[in-house]
Amino acid sequence: MDIARFEQIPIIANILKILLTGFIAFVVAFLLTPLWTNFLYKKKIGIKIKEKSVDGEKLTYVNKLHKDKNGTPTMGGVLIWFTVLVLILASHYLFPYLARWTSTNFIARLDFLDRGQTWLPLFTLVTVGILGLFDDWMSIRGVGTNKGGGMRFAMRFWWLILIAAAGSWWFFYKLNWHSIHIPAMGNFSIGWWYVPLFIFVIIFTTLSSNETDGLDGLNGGILLIAFSSFVLISAFENKMDLAAFCAAIAGALLAFLWFNIYPARFFMGDTGAASLGATLGVIAMLTNSTLVLFVIVFIYVIESFSVALQLFSKKVFKKKIFLAAPIHHHFEAKGWPETKVTMRAWIFTAVTAMVGVIIGIFGMGRLR
Repeated sequence: MDIARFEQIPIIANILKILLTGFIAFVVAFLLTPLWTNFLYKKKIGIKIKEKSVDGEKLTYVNKLHKDKNGTPTMGGVLIWFTVLVLILASHYLFPYLARWTSTNFIARLDFLDRGQTWLPLFTLVTVGILGLFDDWMSIRGVGTNKGGGMRFAMRFWWLILIAAAGSWWFFYKLNWHSIHIPAMGNFSIGWWYVPLFIFVIIFTTLSSNETDGLDGLNGGILLIAFSSFVLISAFENKMDLAAFCAAIAGALLAFLWFNIYPARFFMGDTGAASLGATLGVIAMLTNSTLVLFVIVFIYVIESFSVALQLFSKKVFKKKIFLAAPIHHHFEAKGWPETKVTMRAWIFTAVTAMVGVIIGIFGMGRLR
C-alpha cells in the first residue's frame, strides 16, 4: 500500500463513523416509534388546540385551521433525544466490549462521547428535553400556572436563561472561548461580551424552534437540514465526534419525520422543539459558526421577526400586520394548503443551508 492510500484510511474511517452513527440512530428511533406512539395513544397524551395567543387575545384562524388535530399525541421529541442519549452512552461503554468480543477494532472507533466536543451539547439536549417534557405534561393535564395548563412563558424563559448561562460560563471560563468568527475575515476577540452572545444564541434557537413547530413536519424538516449542515461543518473542522453527534440527531430526526409528515401520527412537543433548538445553538458556538447559523436557519429569523412584529403592531397600533403569526400560519390563513407551506419552507431552508455551509467551510479557510 502506498503512503497516499495509507493516509486516507483515517479519513475513510471517520466518514464511515459519521454515516454509521446516523444510520444506527435512524434504525433505533424508527423501531422505538411504534412503541412510543402506541403508549401515547393508549394514555391519551394529546395536544389541546390553543384558543388564545401569547398576548391573551382570542385566536381567529389557528384554532379553526387546526381543530382536527385536537388530541393528536405529542412528546414525540422524546424519541430523538432519548435515542441519541442511549446511542452515545452505548458507543462509549458498550461498543468497546463488542470490539474486544468480535476482535473488530472499528466498532470501538464509533465512540463519540467526548469531553471537549459532545458533553455540553448532550447535556443541553437532555436537560432542555426533560424541561420541555414537564411543560408538555403540564399542558396536557391542565396543571400549572398558565391558563389551560403548562409553565408560564416567564418560567420557561428563566429556566432557559439559567441553562444558557451555565453553558456560557463553561465556554468562557473553562474552555477560554472569547472570540467570534467572521467568515473570510478571521476570529475577533469580544472578551466578556461572549457570555451574553452565547445566551442570546441559545435563547434565539430555542424559542424560534418552538415558534416554528406549528405544522406537520415543518420544524422536523428544518432541523433535519440544519443538523445535517453541521455534520459537514463539524467534519471540515476535524471535530469528528461532534459530526457524529449531529449525524445521530439527524438520523433520529429522519425517523421522527417519517411519522410526522402530514397527516402527522404525533407531534414533537416542547420536549423536542426546545431541546433541539437549544442544542443547535450550542453546536453553532462549538464550531464558532454563530453568523453561519443565522444563514442556515434564516427561516427562524423570519418566523421570530414575524411574531415580534405582530405583537409590536398590536400593542402600539392596535392592529395586525399578519392574519396570524408566526408567518407560516399567515400563509395558511391566506389559503395555502398546510403541505405547501411546509414543502416551501423546506426548500427555502435547503437553499439557505447550502449557502451557509459553503460560507462556513470556505470562510474557515478549510478549502483553498
